[in-house]
Amino acid sequence: MLITGALVLVAGLGTAGLIYANRTPSIAVSGAFGTTPTVTIPKIDPPASLQSKHLISGHGARVVKGDLAVVYLTAYTWHGTTSKKVSELSTGKPQPLDVGSTISGLDKNLEGSRVGSRLLLTIPPKDGFGSKGDSSVGVSGKDTLVLVVDVLGSYQKTASAHGTPTVAKKAGLPTVGSASAGTAPAVRIPKTAPPTTLQVQTLIQGTGPVVKKGQLLVAQYEGVIWRTGKVFSSTWKSSAPAGFQIGTGQVIKGWDDGLVGKRVGSQVLLVVPPADGYGKQGSSQAGIKGTDTLIFVVDILGTY
Repeated sequence: MLITGALVLVAGLGTAGLIYANRTPSIAVSGAFGTTPTVTIPKIDPPASLQSKHLISGHGARVVKGDLAVVYLTAYTWHGTTSKKVSELSTGKPQPLDVGSTISGLDKNLEGSRVGSRLLLTIPPKDGFGSKGDSSVGVSGKDTLVLVVDVLGSYQKTASAHGTPTVAKKAGLPTVGSASAGTAPAVRIPKTAPPTTLQVQTLIQGTGPVVKKGQLLVAQYEGVIWRTGKVFSSTWKSSAPAGFQIGTGQVIKGWDDGLVGKRVGSQVLLVVPPADGYGKQGSSQAGIKGTDTLIFVVDILGTY
């Protein structure tokens, strides 16, 4: 009886040891929210199915399909027992993402998350870039992706400027009407020649942070050709606001010069001559000639 009992006890310990030994090692993530995390991926084969975990549960606005989400993204490929950081996706800067238009494994987990959350995602090829991968970002068709996603902000189609309307002080500029949330304001162009230098007029004075060079700027905007009155680009007519790095040459000079120094929450009118817009070459696909002056109404929604 004593021997039998001892065998049962040893067997029980043995079973517990096997369960522990076969438990899948987890991915370790450390570092403050909104900064580049330290990620340790175990040297084993990745799981075959989509895995997700909220490392931090935020309390901000809930992200929905169609939003522009601003995220701090760190990405690794995981194939076999090896892993590698994807520098093309891990930019070290806030990134704008159109929720519902990224890879499915990311979209599924962004939707419903809250601003302030940190997500850990393990995304197999079928939920990532598919069997062909994406060579432009260094991901093969066999690579599983490991993403650490800090959700910094989210903006819906109805996001708009919020502040105090100002009195127009400059004569000869287009007039801009008021508009309901999610719709573009009407722009009335005077029947005169456009100004030859960049004109910047704050229509609504926001009270948020000052826009600084090098930041990601989130905005609603509409662009109109002075000559024709034609709208050539508009976030109000698309699905969501847009994000641009400001003050670094990523956008036209009129935006860089006209928006740096303004405050979040403001609505700004920009009248942009060719030299500060698309130059002598214009933009044929947008119907912009090299002599065209452009009008922009910009609602500054956020900076990162």
